[in-house]
Amino acid sequence: MNNKEIIENFVDRVRRFASVHDLFVKGGKYIVALSGGADSVAMLLVMRLMAQELGLKVDAAHCNFHLRGDESMRDELFCKDLCQRLGVPFHVVHFDTQAYADLHHVSIEMAARDLRYAYFENLRQDIAALDICVAHHRDDSVETVLLNLVRGTGLRGLRGIQPRNAHIIRPLLTVSRQDILQFLSAQGESYVTDSTNLHNDVKRNKIRLDIMPLLRELNPSVAQSIFDSSLRVGEALKVFDAAMARSIGEVVDCGGVGKADGVEKTEGGFRVDADRFSIDIKKLLAQPSPEYTLHELLSACGFSSAQVEQVFVSLHRCPTGRLFASESHELAFDRGGIVVQKKRMAAELRPMRIPETGTYVYGGGIRLKVGVVEWGEDSKPSRQPHHVCLDASQVSFPLTVRPVEQGDRFVPFGMEGMKLVSDYLTDRKKNIFEKRSQLVVTDAKGRICWLVGERADNRFRVTPATKSAVSLAVV
Repeated sequence: MNNKEIIENFVDRVRRFASVHDLFVKGGKYIVALSGGADSVAMLLVMRLMAQELGLKVDAAHCNFHLRGDESMRDELFCKDLCQRLGVPFHVVHFDTQAYADLHHVSIEMAARDLRYAYFENLRQDIAALDICVAHHRDDSVETVLLNLVRGTGLRGLRGIQPRNAHIIRPLLTVSRQDILQFLSAQGESYVTDSTNLHNDVKRNKIRLDIMPLLRELNPSVAQSIFDSSLRVGEALKVFDAAMARSIGEVVDCGGVGKADGVEKTEGGFRVDADRFSIDIKKLLAQPSPEYTLHELLSACGFSSAQVEQVFVSLHRCPTGRLFASESHELAFDRGGIVVQKKRMAAELRPMRIPETGTYVYGGGIRLKVGVVEWGEDSKPSRQPHHVCLDASQVSFPLTVRPVEQGDRFVPFGMEGMKLVSDYLTDRKKNIFEKRSQLVVTDAKGRICWLVGERADNRFRVTPATKSAVSLAVV
């Protein structure tokens, strides 16, 4: 093919791919993430060519991470000059990437990624752009599939890189690196090269420089074969996700009988948008694939594949009280079910002193209103679980609100003898997390006045002789 045919063929392939995946809207405004490398330069050029047909508006954005000395400034100046020559609005931002990585205790690669995508999203909103175009190509997606296989992956890892992820779009996924270089050559356009990509000291570069050449000896079209397979996996996942949504809806309770309203579909699977949820083991075991259903739920909560396997092996024994923990969540077996909850910060669980009447905010946003009211013959005790009235003559300030502690005892309202709070909560069929997070209000003598949201202590009950009452309410 001559240069004109190469250019037309390249643009046509990108156009058709974008159309199939609904990446562009006529007249829309888009940002091209421009590094100055071959991929992003080709992305900018093809966007300008398609812009004339679709009426698109195109801006370019460059991130200078200051990681490669003079090369970083060279890349920025190249991108600036290219955009001036093409008449494309140019945006640039500078980052102290090393300082960010040190502050947040992440790798340089992760720091650059976080900074880059946060900047792109802020810029998108500032200039009212629809999406950000990132220049991942077919070979990038193939490398991602192979990396995921090496690390160990589920079905989603076999999809490779997706054409769209929220406001990030990738129109070049249908073309190879070689296609891009031929396109740039036909255009007579130059680009810059990141010297760090020339060394096989990174896993992805090892696959690119060492593994892929070996695979091409087995099949010269191996990259296209893997890419086509990843697209088929992506289509199959649509069926899988529909089935998985039904399974999760049947086994998860986000706060009421049969309620799974807090389950959300995400790019990486399913996420339960609730501080605490439960999984019915009997219903879970009745699913076509109990283990994969469990994996979809728990991996989103940070549990590793090994932990999910341990939980699955324990399902038939259902060892009540056994605990598992990820960085963000805890899991416990409890009477034929599994309870999962977000970890609470230690600061949320500290005792809080209540010296006088008023409204106090405790821990995770719990508002406790404390007041004193007159009490007479017409006064009636509250029947609401989150509101109690106590005989003021029996209550000694300051009060304290705190989580229940081992050995705590009280006299449940209507009873005479002391009872362990833990036994009371067990009788109420509370799970281990509900027991741990149960709050109590104590008086100046350390006596429990109220098991918050549950029951008042009988020693502080109002009587016909009561003249004034202390009102405690969660509002």
